[in-house]
Amino acid sequence: MPSAPFRATTRRSSDLSKRSAEVFAEAEDHPVTVTRRDGENLVLMSQREAEGRARLLEFAAQLIGVAVDGDGSLADRMTRAFPWMFALSAEGRVRCAQDLVDAARASFSTDQPHLVMAELTSWRETATAIAAGLGRAEVEWLSADGDPVERP
Repeated sequence: MPSAPFRATTRRSSDLSKRSAEVFAEAEDHPVTVTRRDGENLVLMSQREAEGRARLLEFAAQLIGVAVDGDGSLADRMTRAFPWMFALSAEGRVRCAQDLVDAARASFSTDQPHLVMAELTSWRETATAIAAGLGRAEVEWLSADGDPVERP
């Protein structure tokens, strides 16, 4: 079942003093809006969440640059934005570009930055492994559980 977009909780500012452990535990799981009578509402979230959102915005900026660049195919434009893609085969660059766009769309529409960041990391690590020479020999990639996977 797909996760719901942007899970949020609203708490009163007085909850921070009365139930701080509970509010902090919620903020570790998802952003919490703290309402205030005397000022603008605030959002409390983990540093991991904030950094994930910042990385997603950085990726979005790169993706917009790729989208507005009219020179070449999607794979060509993505390779200019992400030079590590040169380590992939031409077919790999095409697949990587499409996978990253698809993952970005899923991340943006579900407010789940980790989806595109995991895809980006996976493809970058694959390119790094190929650049290190692992693409020359038959390699069987394994997950942490020991099950075969297509790439890291």
